[in-house]
Amino acid sequence: MDGWVSAALRARAHVQLDAVEVVNADAKSIDALPPRFDYVVAGGGSAGCVAAARLSEDPSITVLLVEAGADTPPGQEPAEIRSPAPVAIFHGTRYLWPKLRVVPFLHRRKSRFYEQGRVLGGGSSVNAQVGNRGLPDDYDEWERLGAAGWGWHDVLPYFRKLERDVDYGADSQMHGADGPIPIYRVPRDEWPEFSVRLAAAAEQAALADIGDQNGVFTDGYFAPAYTNENQQRVSAAMAYLTPAVRARPNLTIVTACNVDRITFAGNRADGLALEKGGRTRTIGAGEVLLALGALQTPAMLMRAGIGPAAVLAAHGIPVVAIREGVGKNLRDHPGTHLCALVKPAARMPARLKKSGHVALRFTSSSAAALPSDLYMHSGLSSAWHGVGRRVAYFYVWLNKSRSTGEVVLQDTDPRSMPIVRMNLLGAEGDVDRLADGFRFIAGLIRGRDMAAVIEHPFAVRFSPFIRFMTQVHATNRLVMGALGKLLDGPAWLRRLLVRRVLSNAPSLDALLADADTLKTYLKTYAMSVSHVTCTCRMGRPDDPLAVVDTEGRVYGAEALRVIDASVMPSLPRANTNLATMMIAEKLSEAILRARTARQVP
Repeated sequence: MDGWVSAALRARAHVQLDAVEVVNADAKSIDALPPRFDYVVAGGGSAGCVAAARLSEDPSITVLLVEAGADTPPGQEPAEIRSPAPVAIFHGTRYLWPKLRVVPFLHRRKSRFYEQGRVLGGGSSVNAQVGNRGLPDDYDEWERLGAAGWGWHDVLPYFRKLERDVDYGADSQMHGADGPIPIYRVPRDEWPEFSVRLAAAAEQAALADIGDQNGVFTDGYFAPAYTNENQQRVSAAMAYLTPAVRARPNLTIVTACNVDRITFAGNRADGLALEKGGRTRTIGAGEVLLALGALQTPAMLMRAGIGPAAVLAAHGIPVVAIREGVGKNLRDHPGTHLCALVKPAARMPARLKKSGHVALRFTSSSAAALPSDLYMHSGLSSAWHGVGRRVAYFYVWLNKSRSTGEVVLQDTDPRSMPIVRMNLLGAEGDVDRLADGFRFIAGLIRGRDMAAVIEHPFAVRFSPFIRFMTQVHATNRLVMGALGKLLDGPAWLRRLLVRRVLSNAPSLDALLADADTLKTYLKTYAMSVSHVTCTCRMGRPDDPLAVVDTEGRVYGAEALRVIDASVMPSLPRANTNLATMMIAEKLSEAILRARTARQVP
């Protein structure tokens, strides 16, 4: 039930559950806050947690970290967040922004719910916990695009700094051994038969075991790296905001607190207007650091008067700085799911907590191919209930998409979510490459190696029933448990249930028989892999679409930086959590270095 959960068993729409707000023991009443801090960090996700911890290492610096969601106090994290599987996303919107929706395709106006963390730790508290760096060329490309000092050899020290790799940490040139984030892989000698056979199928398809996806950069298969320790999630909040860090007198953490706007004196950011529990207050800042994520950071900038001229004019927002790139260049990995029934003898053994043991990185055979432009993550169990324990998933996505989307304002209300047009598979050649990956994985799982452990492979697309069946509550436990038992029935019944209940998509035979049918299917039902980035990208001062410089400083404004995934110039061939924390590590060091330079006589 970990990995990128099968679309057949994943919520992709707004499901509101009644929930009791978790009280943050560290949260202060905003009335009791000091009037000013040296640094105010807006957003307590992966980047915000890193920055708050690193900046407050200097006892002379005062830091305020503001998070809209609940706290995850050390040792008191909810079981669904601690879980090594992404269970938190099955709890409705308790840990997510409840009204955040995106339009996946420009040619279809229908929107979908977008799973963005709204809890301390942000995405790292609700994601699949994959610790993937990407390829060196991803970061060398950043430098080619104008982010000087962000090439592979520049960022590698910060990847090493943040990690404690339990398998490869002895390789000090490539890995870290004492950072706050543990990196763990399920050892091959613990793999069940399903994973062993999937590896054999990959080898038959000429993919070798490369071992370390974060240190060996060829195509191949491998045990995916996870940010786990002792078979539990380790979020950025858990790793960086430890009891010792929280005890620092110069660090204040406020949760369940909304950031309404950035305040300015001229073009200099001088604080944030906050709202908590119906109370509002403006807190002064020597410098404002935005870590709200690649969808809400650009919206915050635009509401503050920093953005495209047409957007600011349309909403009557006084201009601080015209930056046409704010909200542009949105990038994500588009993906699709295949599933299969797991034969009873091959199901998830109780001794294992992680169901994803094998991942693939490979290159499409399309004329539009880029190196390692496809990725597949598998899982022997796809959800928490009786059906999920009987269904394996194979999630394939375009690891190097050329498509770009945008974020624009809906209105100036700080409670409104932005309009997000993702434009998945919009660039020429993208759908051909994803289709190639789909065919490759379909061939893999329909082959002789997998026949002993799975049956009835099928494609999966979003539906209202799928949305219902993922949520954690007693009704689903009973319904999915009963449906799971039916899947143990006769072969004719299993086939019927796959075709009529689980798949809700054309048959694999139909999709594989006709290239146009498959491409139409993908252009209608492909999913965001929730790796949205690049909407406030770094670049040269003379680049009109660059939003920040290479130290995260917003062009046209003073004392304002962006430190999250939105500054990426392009999307790495990786899950984005490690790269986001790396960015926050590197920019935190730059902030401290600049502060020291100002203080030198």
